[in-house]
Amino acid sequence: MDATSKPIAPLIIEIDQANTKKDIENLDIELPILTPRIQREYIHLAKLDVAKFPRPQLEIREFSDKEKKEIVFKDVIDDNIHHTTVLDTSVEPSHQSVVGFFAQTVMRDLRMFGCYDILFGQMKDYIQKYLFKKPVDFSDLNILRNLSELEVIKTIRETFKKEINQLTIEDKGDTEIKNYIKVSDSRPFVVNDRSYLIPRKSVFNKIVGDSNFELEFADFLEKCDDVISYAKNYYEIHFKIDYKNADGSIAYYYPDFFVKIDNKTVYIIETKGREDLDDPLKIERLKQWCEDANDRQKRISYKMLYVKQDDWEKYHPKVFADLIKIL
Repeated sequence: MDATSKPIAPLIIEIDQANTKKDIENLDIELPILTPRIQREYIHLAKLDVAKFPRPQLEIREFSDKEKKEIVFKDVIDDNIHHTTVLDTSVEPSHQSVVGFFAQTVMRDLRMFGCYDILFGQMKDYIQKYLFKKPVDFSDLNILRNLSELEVIKTIRETFKKEINQLTIEDKGDTEIKNYIKVSDSRPFVVNDRSYLIPRKSVFNKIVGDSNFELEFADFLEKCDDVISYAKNYYEIHFKIDYKNADGSIAYYYPDFFVKIDNKTVYIIETKGREDLDDPLKIERLKQWCEDANDRQKRISYKMLYVKQDDWEKYHPKVFADLIKIL
């Protein structure tokens, strides 16, 4: 608000073409784009058999006549009631709208299309015969009211998502190179005011990270005499790897860094503070991606490296070669 204040302005990340001290061509990193290995085969959905699903045997709660007319909105995390809407007496809920809601929710969660009729029929059958301790009648308003309970909603959604993923998602076991990209092809983009590093060994004008550890690691790469160049894997590079996550769904993984140690060797690096359930799956998929990329071309050798913060702080490597040996 005065002459001494630092202006608050967007931070622009772009290729540092104006920097005459940088050899952009030498600092650039080339990456192959592979066709997906992990794919969903919709044709298998016809084999969905709810009779083979787990049977949770849920209790049927008894609700009052007033409660049967209520639509209850609950917080998914802590099960607290957010608010309740009472339907007009002339309006009664139907099983078609309830089952349809579940089918559409699962389709949205799994990014599936064109399978509503199959899911609707299977869900209707599952809810009627296998969800509760005994078969139920959809004409009973008490049963429809039970379907708004959090445990019931979660059981239906998670059961169908897991079973559909197991049936339809598979590793094709093969992939091809469909394109090559260069880090220097990235378009400029804007980030919020964040800590950053001014790099000498990157085609970018600034390096921002998702954590202090990433900035510390970038600073380490700057000081390594055995590193030619590196780049943070910003979304604008458009490099991602498909994998099957802990829920069994298809997801996409963005490794953190690319590091070129010579003109024929590039490391793809994941840095990690605290691990979650998906991290081992991502690392295994990254290893597989490197093997596929190396099998299908010989110009550049791609290698993976997993840098855990605990190991980093324990050993404090001085050069990149030390990091490779430690990890």
